[in-house]
Amino acid sequence: MQPDAAPAGRRPAKVGAVIITMGNRPAELRALLDSVARQEGDPVEVVVVGNGAPVPEVPAGVRTVELPENLGIPGGRNVGIEAFRSEGADGYDVDIMLFLDDDGLLARTDTAELCRRAFEADPRLGIISFRIADPDTGATQRRHVPRLRASDPMRSSRVTTFLGGANAVRTEVMAQVGALPGDFFYAHEETDLAWRALDAGWMIDYRADMVLYHPTTAPSRHAVYHRMVARNRVWLARRNLPALLVPVYLGVWTALTLLRTRDRAALKAWLGGFKEGWTTACGPRRPMRWRTVWRLTRLGRPPVI
Repeated sequence: MQPDAAPAGRRPAKVGAVIITMGNRPAELRALLDSVARQEGDPVEVVVVGNGAPVPEVPAGVRTVELPENLGIPGGRNVGIEAFRSEGADGYDVDIMLFLDDDGLLARTDTAELCRRAFEADPRLGIISFRIADPDTGATQRRHVPRLRASDPMRSSRVTTFLGGANAVRTEVMAQVGALPGDFFYAHEETDLAWRALDAGWMIDYRADMVLYHPTTAPSRHAVYHRMVARNRVWLARRNLPALLVPVYLGVWTALTLLRTRDRAALKAWLGGFKEGWTTACGPRRPMRWRTVWRLTRLGRPPVI
């Protein structure tokens, strides 16, 4: 059973939120900020990062950072993460960070409090992935359930990755294993962080009761989708997998892509990104331990799928 509050004598966990925006959804951003402000318990501190664009008008007390260029999703979020670090400090000014898409909306007023309770109840829990639901239909897309058995989005479970724009991370995780891989720009940056966290002994939960409303969309709406998905898949493997598993993992994904992709232009972009993943620097290589491979397998997703 989860505790109703922090134990006597211990302060409640401080919660911050990082939101990146291109400045083109001011109404949606304001609605999201209002939903964050309505959270029960101590107020959530918020940083909004203008990712190569001015930040629209925000309520008093919300901090803003405007970047001169678009650093991509992980790069922009990393700037927000660093905004919660005091000068010269090793750690962060908050205990938990929420990462929320600027066109999302927290469906409940107790999400921050549920995060506090979940992290308090389980010291090994490092990351929580929220359920994303369409605000009109309540439906959750299969791709938004971060496990292979995704037919029942209402079932909470331990998982091996998380959703980038609807999650909570214990800041101790990032202090230990580092933040998101900024060079990824878009796609798979969450799995890179998830694998590093799991290798360090942390766990990840998918929680169906923590809901972010978000309009139903297709990831392929992004022009760079196919190229970056392929490039970053290779980078992900090169950075994190034992050498024996790199060709197996990439071979499985190549076969799946060839079977699924019917659009010739999309396949050409994917193949170009796959080549780019092998011919460009992927960042530091820190292969996970074999016991982490076994942990991922026991959790239902061995790192070859």
